[in-house]
This record gives sequence, structure tokens and C-alpha cells, in this order.
Amino acid sequence: MGPLANLKIIELAGIGPTPMAGTVLAGMGATVLRVDRTVVADLGTPKGDIQYQLLRRSRDNIQLDLKNPKAVELVLRLVKSADVLIEGFRPGVTERLGLGPDVCLQRNPRLVYGRMTGWGQDGPLAQSAGHDINYISIGGVLDAIGRAGQPPTVPLALMGDMAGGAMFMVAGVLAAVHESYSSGLGQVVDACIVEGAINLSTSFYGAIASGRWSLERGTNILDSGAPFYDVYQCQDDKWISIGPIEKRFHNELLQRLGFEPQEFGHHMDRSNWPRLREVFAATFKTQPRDAWCALLEGTDACFAPVLNMCEAPQHPQLKARGSFIEIDGIVQPTPAPRFSRTPNPIPRVPEVATPDNFVSALAKWLPEAEIKDWLAALLNSDSDHPEHPL
Repeated sequence: MGPLANLKIIELAGIGPTPMAGTVLAGMGATVLRVDRTVVADLGTPKGDIQYQLLRRSRDNIQLDLKNPKAVELVLRLVKSADVLIEGFRPGVTERLGLGPDVCLQRNPRLVYGRMTGWGQDGPLAQSAGHDINYISIGGVLDAIGRAGQPPTVPLALMGDMAGGAMFMVAGVLAAVHESYSSGLGQVVDACIVEGAINLSTSFYGAIASGRWSLERGTNILDSGAPFYDVYQCQDDKWISIGPIEKRFHNELLQRLGFEPQEFGHHMDRSNWPRLREVFAATFKTQPRDAWCALLEGTDACFAPVLNMCEAPQHPQLKARGSFIEIDGIVQPTPAPRFSRTPNPIPRVPEVATPDNFVSALAKWLPEAEIKDWLAALLNSDSDHPEHPL
């Protein structure tokens, strides 16, 4: 099931954007084989809690010591059957393992080799460690997030790792696969979190160049500077959001709150913003969040309650769409986007790689007899860690 049902992907296990990319691709039906290291190291989560590692869902896993030449040779054998390989190591690591793009493309000229890094494959920072907060810092993104007169606000690791990183990796890999259908050749996709985050900011760079966007944080229409694009606290200390940028939507919000729009002048006149903010803050504080939902939700006032991640799955819109799914008692996002003719498969629970499931994990890739030969070869091969050849 899914539009990528015929795509076979090898994922060299990592953290953050690479497993997110694997999850998105697997969610659309791709056969993804995750090659784990001999120690499960996903943010320190113990093996016993594997069911909570949702970025491991919907794929098979094998566990290999990539310092073992036999293990490397097995990966190269799998490369011959793969459409895509994705990895998220520092530049040069896969080359040192013997799994770099030159070697892999020699084994399979049609292979798309997706590389995920924070800073990029080259440049003065290429070999430096970093995380989401660092990557969105140098591209100008973090500096733009926050309220006026306050330090930059650290967002969830979504803008960099997941959006700038994983989603650009997915787009790049699928573009390269599409191109390979006509050329017959694969290529390397260099996905860089910094550049992905910068690209997400494209419209704002245009607004800065035109003079319509101020570098002073929290003073613009879309960064909490405008009173009609912000969050407000309710009587019960819960929060709501409003965003009626267009005049007719703004007028509707005011009317539903019991005001005449002409009382406040044009909402794009910044001189009117302080009074408007005071009115909104005082008004929304008079009722609990549910009361405002009853009055404003589903209208053109551009309103929504600010829900936490436990409340979100219960929202009527998300329940009606089936935006969340419960698997083995764990509520999680349903794969997106949706497809009319080739629907996405239901996610499979995350699995930990063990020698016991080695054969079943490779069943979609190699003949059974060959799998058993590889298993025997790995168990009998020399390794830097002979107690963990698999």
C-alpha cells in the first residue's frame, strides 16, 4: 500500500532528521530497512521502551557492527537491491566505514544516496558538532522568533531537524529517484539542515529586501507584533490564538466579540495596535477557553484554541480526519499526506533489531538461503567486537 510501495530504502540508523525522513518515506509505503548499530542509542531510550520510539515505526531492522568487514559487505549487497540509501553521519564517516557514495554507486549506479548533515558536506563548520538550535541560529531563523524586547525564543526541534532537515531530505531523495527513471543513473543528495531552514524562510528574506519586514523581533505582523496575530490568556489560564490578517476576517472577529470595527480604525495602522491589544487581552480574560471556542471556532474569525499534545488528538477536527491513530495503546500522528488511489499503510509498531529477527527483516531483500549464509558468515567472522557481530 502507499504510493512508494515499490521503493526500497536502506536507512543507516541515526537520530533526529534521518529517522524522521525514514518514517515519512515508510509512512508512504516504502520498504525501509533500518541498519542499527550494535547498541541502541536513540536519545538514551532503553530497549525495553522501543514501542515509544515512534521514529522507528513501519520498518524492519537489522543490527550490525559496521566495523566488521563482513557487515559492511552485507550492506553493500543490499545496496544492489536498493533504490535509496539515507545516512546522517558527519561528512566522511561512511567513507571511512567503506559505505561512501562512490563505493555504493559503483555497486548500484541507479542508487540515490541521501546525506543529512547540519552544516553541510563542506565548509569550515562541516566537521563540527551541532544541534537544531545551532543550525537555525546561523541562517537567521532563531533571531526572528520571539517577542519584542525579549531574547530569541527557542522553538521545538521542528524548524531545523524535522522541517529543514528531514522534509528536504525526503523531497530531494524523491526528486532524484524521479530523475533516475529517465537517466538510469543515481546521484548524491546533499541535505543540509541549515540550508533547509533558510529555504523555509524564503518569503521573509523577500519581505526584508522590500522593507516590509523589520529585523526587530516581535514587531511585525506574523511574529506577535500585531495584536490580531497572537495568543491570549483566558479566564481559566488556558490560551487561544487569533490570526485575522484580512480586513473582513478582522471585522468578523470584532463583531463576534461585540465591538463595531470602526471603533478601532484600520487594523493595519500600527498606531491603533496598542489599544487593540489591550482590548483583546481584557476581553479574552473574561471567559474560559471553552466559551471562546463555542463562540468563535468554525467561523471566519481565524480562531483556534492552543491545545497541548495530549488535548490535540481529542479535537473534533482532528478526530474527524483521523489525524491521529492509536497503535498498541500509543497515540501517534497518522502518516501524511493522504493519497486518493494509493492510501498509506497503517503504521507498524517500532521493532528492536535482534539476531532473532535478522532473517525475517531481510526477507524482502534477499533469498532465504542467502540470508542464512550471511547470518552464518557474520557469526563466524572476526570483528572489533566479537561478542556483538550482529
